[in-house]
Amino acid sequence: MNHYATQKSLSDAVDGDGLLVVAQWEAKPDEADRVAGILDRFLPEAQREDGVKLFLISRAKDNPAQFLFYELFRDEAAFKAHQESAHFKTFIAGEALPLLAKRERAQYGLL
Repeated sequence: MNHYATQKSLSDAVDGDGLLVVAQWEAKPDEADRVAGILDRFLPEAQREDGVKLFLISRAKDNPAQFLFYELFRDEAAFKAHQESAHFKTFIAGEALPLLAKRERAQYGLL
């Protein structure tokens, strides 16, 4: 997967409040490369969202069918706006989710 830089530094991203969402995906057999391609198109759009402080997606080295999302939003409203965005509906809900065998997600507040 490609890496995308943002204008935000890590210290800026974690400064103050925020909603951290961590998600783990596992692609269905033989679908991992398709999922990675979808995420390559999705990631720069997600990183440009106004309420996104940090958005990273990683692919497991020992199992390329597994993906880890680390998403830091300004607040709950920014997370909701993310889920309502055209790129989320197109790439995630429309294309990627049907290719998954497993999807887990948890939300955290910053300390």
